[in-house]
Amino acid sequence: MGGDPMTTPHVLARAAREYGAAEAIADGATRLSYAQLHKQVRVVARFLIAEGVRRGDRVALWAPNTHHWVIAALGTHYSGATLVPINTRYTGHEALDILQRTAARALIVAGPFLGTDRLAKLRQAAGPDGLPDLQIVVRIPVDGESPAEDSVVDWADVAARATSVTDAEADARADAVSPDDVSDVLFTSGTTGRSKGVMSAHRQALAVAQAWAECGEVNATDRYLVISPFSHSFGYKGGILVCLLTGATIVPQSVFDIDRAMQLVTAERITVLPGPPTMYQAMLDHPHRSTYDLSSLRLAVTGTTTVPVALVERMQSELRFSVVLTAYGLTEAVVVTMCRADDPPETVARTSGRATAGFDVRIGKSGEILLRGPNVMLGYLDDPDATKQAGNADGWLNTGDVGTLDEAGNLTITDRLKDMYICGGFNVYPAEVEQALARLDGVAESVVIGMPDERMGEVGAAFIIKQPGHGLTESDVIGYCRDRLANYKVPRQVEFRTDFPRNAAGKPLKRVLREEMQ
Repeated sequence: MGGDPMTTPHVLARAAREYGAAEAIADGATRLSYAQLHKQVRVVARFLIAEGVRRGDRVALWAPNTHHWVIAALGTHYSGATLVPINTRYTGHEALDILQRTAARALIVAGPFLGTDRLAKLRQAAGPDGLPDLQIVVRIPVDGESPAEDSVVDWADVAARATSVTDAEADARADAVSPDDVSDVLFTSGTTGRSKGVMSAHRQALAVAQAWAECGEVNATDRYLVISPFSHSFGYKGGILVCLLTGATIVPQSVFDIDRAMQLVTAERITVLPGPPTMYQAMLDHPHRSTYDLSSLRLAVTGTTTVPVALVERMQSELRFSVVLTAYGLTEAVVVTMCRADDPPETVARTSGRATAGFDVRIGKSGEILLRGPNVMLGYLDDPDATKQAGNADGWLNTGDVGTLDEAGNLTITDRLKDMYICGGFNVYPAEVEQALARLDGVAESVVIGMPDERMGEVGAAFIIKQPGHGLTESDVIGYCRDRLANYKVPRQVEFRTDFPRNAAGKPLKRVLREEMQ
């Protein structure tokens, strides 16, 4: 990091100085050098300042992986504001909840994308008075231009509206950002069903990205295909910030498609390709894999589920990766443990590596993984009780995951204390789905569990007790969930029951339900 403060604006300015003409972003026809990226980020910052965004205000970003997202996120930081990423899979109701709880002053949102107009869905959910704090809406063109609206600023008009603020004023705002300022609020669902906003400081976001980069030995010659959503810490901190720190090239992919991914590897000479194990398996199983030139691949980083040793070996021998790493993290800490480049395939497959980014990791009495260090979150947004419950008197964060540590300090995840399951790489908390189902007419009680799925890793199964005399159907339940929850949270299977197996206190026994479904 040199002598620069640990803030995103200073790291961007350093990258512009050190890597200048080198390619920062390769997004189809859009090619930006690090010097050009710096200039465009400054324009967005000037625009936000001109529109009244103050230091510490929240700016929400609801868009897929494109160059616009990178510029908008870094522009938010450059203006001294706090970034609030929103998952593109979220419904209007879910986005509304985040915008209201963060009191976001600005929203930068994709225009119609994959057949969905997110801004229209948000307006429908909010009604006329649902977003009193939102003053600025900027629309990014993704699938073509949208009709002009007086209340919406088109991305193409941002520069013209920024002219009242000088570069010097924007630079002064950027210089005033402190390493301890909140850089972002990332929302993660909680086991109570209410999502929680995880607050991180600039120094923390950059420190975990630096550790990620060091473990993967990422440098300015690398070209990084970022498939994980930028709205997720893996795509944002483990992707954008890693490249910003190292001078690597960001190659965003807006929608995951295995053919498109291999086309990009071939055309862009991709060297770094993180993703879930299912992605690499799909590449290995692809009938036309031999028609793609994958010889540039160097680094794979994976995790979320058990990785077979044979898969690691095939990734190295058939996909040409010289380095395959696994890692463990959570939104509250991003990257906690990670393998190293010289670890053998058995260590990579059977563990999540050793502590990184200044973390201490230990196993508690219940087998729960506990961690502490300078890069544990600042806390949950406006939720001191949840923040207190997540930690203990000695400063250790309770992860809710169960695991073991070997003599070398390698962590193995063995179970979850929480009921959370992982669908397609995304965490799903059954309590959130159950809370949604509780509002559906005809549902007396529901239980949601994760079930193994060959393609998605795990998918949801909902068990429902109907209200007497109600004709609720499976399609009613799934349709209701699709309207209110991101698609990865929607149960794939619904079973109606007259009662559940219960413990002495009357609580449904999810363990028994899982066993019955096997």
